[in-house]
Parts: sequence; structure tokens; C-alpha cells
Amino acid sequence: MTEAVTDADATMARTTFRRLRAHMSPALALAGKFAGQGEVETSAQGCWVRLSDGRRVLDFGSYAVTLIGHRHPEVVAAVAAQLGTMPVSTRSLGNPVAAVAAEELVGYLGSSLPRVYFGTNGADAVEVAVKLARLATGRKTVVAVRGGYHGKTMGALALTWHPRFRYGLEELLGGAVHADPTDEDAVRRVAAGGDLAAVIFEPVQGENGVVPLDPQLLTRWTADARDAGAAVIADEIQVGLRRGGPRSIALDSGLDVDAVLLGKPLGGGVVPVSAAVCSDWLYRPLVDDPFRHTATFGAQPLGMAAVPAALRAIEASADNGALVSARMAAGLAELSAGNPDVVTEVRGRGLIWGIDFASAEHAGEIVLDLARRGLLTSPCLSRPETLRLLPPMVASEAEVSHALEALTGAVAYARANLAGRTTAEVVS
Repeated sequence: MTEAVTDADATMARTTFRRLRAHMSPALALAGKFAGQGEVETSAQGCWVRLSDGRRVLDFGSYAVTLIGHRHPEVVAAVAAQLGTMPVSTRSLGNPVAAVAAEELVGYLGSSLPRVYFGTNGADAVEVAVKLARLATGRKTVVAVRGGYHGKTMGALALTWHPRFRYGLEELLGGAVHADPTDEDAVRRVAAGGDLAAVIFEPVQGENGVVPLDPQLLTRWTADARDAGAAVIADEIQVGLRRGGPRSIALDSGLDVDAVLLGKPLGGGVVPVSAAVCSDWLYRPLVDDPFRHTATFGAQPLGMAAVPAALRAIEASADNGALVSARMAAGLAELSAGNPDVVTEVRGRGLIWGIDFASAEHAGEIVLDLARRGLLTSPCLSRPETLRLLPPMVASEAEVSHALEALTGAVAYARANLAGRTTAEVVS
């Protein structure tokens, strides 16, 4: 699918990559060049991104941000209206746009968690939740999970498991412990030391290849944390807001959590917004002193205007999202069954799926061929043999079919391209 190209478009890619190499990162420029087949992104609408050569590519990636597609009209209208009145907050006067967003978000999750802190990215929400847990309990130890990802700022990074992100930066924030996700007794053992402040987990580990954690394990860990007087934090920045099915996987599973962390699509794919939605007990330090944790652009009006519009748009598309999920599940099962030599496992739920391939080289070949076929995906940086698919809930049946056909073709391409090579050669 190709659209008309202007003179400016014709030179945009070359200029962009030169600037990226000179002022940001040569590696970033190279990755972008591969993903766009030498072109750059210029505009987007719905599930599609326009490139500088006029081609349109289907976006089943964007790292979970575009749940309701690019530039959803209701979200764009809400942000544009706010832009025309007051785009930034004084940080001294009351902010009515933030007050509405907080009330809407609390109600959206069922009102069991009545307090909200707004940030701009996922790590913001993680940082404030952990800080609140330490203040509320007077303790330091936080149990995270092996394979978990919670961000790359220094506090959140202590909870992120993979060595790739931690290398060269340790010692990080003290008190972080990573529990084996098969060890039901892990939280009880740590709690016995008397210093447990919180347990934090992703119900589905996105960056680790879309790995769901056992609900029974999470129920046990939550109960053990509760018995110890510690906080329970569900990091749903990637899988919440119906990406993983329900509005919140933790709350839908009946887990007695003190916070649900949200982000990615919370700004409707238009502006960056994150949130820690908390219990009264966990949030108490900020009730006592609201300046204990602040950020200049936290609860900024453009993002706050986006939140209610995004929540309404998500609910309006929820039924279609369920259809997209069912089509993806059936299509990926067929892909796996028909290609057991290349596709070793498919995992996922809702609108987040992980595909394991026979090797990292197979995954690399498939990602590059998908780019040629016009499908954007999200690789897993800490699991190079795995490809992550994040379809928008607004995708049509034809768009899902296009994605599945592209995957089928890319798997066949990788098989043919690597045929005749030994296992050692492919893996090396």
C-alpha cells in the first residue's frame, strides 16, 4: 500500500538517519533503518503508519501504546481542546482536568483503589509505588520476580531482572529481591526476616516474552504479603486497560492488591501518561504530605484530558478487541501447528502474544522479512528468540488476516533462508 510522496518526503529518511547517527545513536539509526527498510515514519492513523516513501505498514507493535490505534479521533479532540485553553499546569493552583481524570480512572477500576498518582511513563508509576510502600511500612525489602521488567530508572531498574539492563550500574537501589516464579513459598520466606515492604509483579511478563504468571502463585504471594503487613503492587503498565483482556488482570483475578500500575495506552496513544492507582493505606504518605513525591509534568493537563477520552474509547472497542483476540489465538495456533520446526511455542492472552522461534537467528530473519511485508512488531530485548505481537483492539478482520498472512510468509522465508545450515551455525 503506497501513497503519494512529496519532495520533502524523498529526502526525509536520509536526513533523519544522518541526524540520529550524529546526535543520538548510530545503533538507533541502524535499527530504525532496518525496521523501515530505509524509510522513516511520517504519519499514522488507526492501525497504519505511513513511511517516507509513501508505503503504509500495519502496526502490531509500538510497545503496547497504540491499543486504540494511532490518533484516535476522540482522544485527539480532547487533547486539542485542552491545548487551546491551558496546556500546562501552574503546579500551584488546583487542576480540574487532573481531578476529573483521577475520578474517572478510579471508577473505571471499580473504586476499590481510590487514590491516584499520575506520571508520564511507566517507571514513574513504579518509582512512586515502591517509595510509598517503603514509607507506609517503614521497611526496605521489595520482592520482584525473575524475568520481570519494571523500567530502567535507577529505582525501577533494581526490580527489573534481566542482566542486560543492569550491567555496569550495580549496586542499584538496595533491598530488591528477585523470586523464582515457580516458588510459592518465596514471599513467606522473605517476610520472615521482618523487613518486607512490598511485592511487585506483572501478571503477564511482557518484555520476558509474554509469560503469564500462575494465578495460584500470585494468590499465595498476595496472601503472604498481606499477612506480613506488606504492600502488593500489580504492574499492569503493559497488560492493563484490556490489553490482557480485563480492565485489570489482578483485580479481575480477585487479588487483594494495594496498587495497580497503568501506562502505555492510558494517554490514548496520543500523549504519555502513567498512573499508580492505590489504596488509601498505601497512598497515606502522600495524603499527609503531597510534596513527598512530585514531578513538574506529572498530571499535566494534556495527558489528563486524554485519560477520560481514552477510557471511553477502550470500552467502546472492547467487543471488537475480543474478536481480534480470538482471531489472533486461532491464527497463531494454526501457525504453530503447521511450523513446529520454526515456531516452538506461542503464549499470550487478549491482545498481547509472544512467539518463540527455534533460534534468535530465526527470529531476526522473521522480523526483517515482516518489515518487508509491511508488518511492525515488537521484539523482546531480553529474549531475542521471541517476537511480541501487540494488535490494536480496533483492528479489522482484514487487518488481522493481513498480519497472520505476513507471519506465515515470514516463517516460510526464514525456513528457506536458513535451510541447509547446521543447528550450530544457525544458533551461533
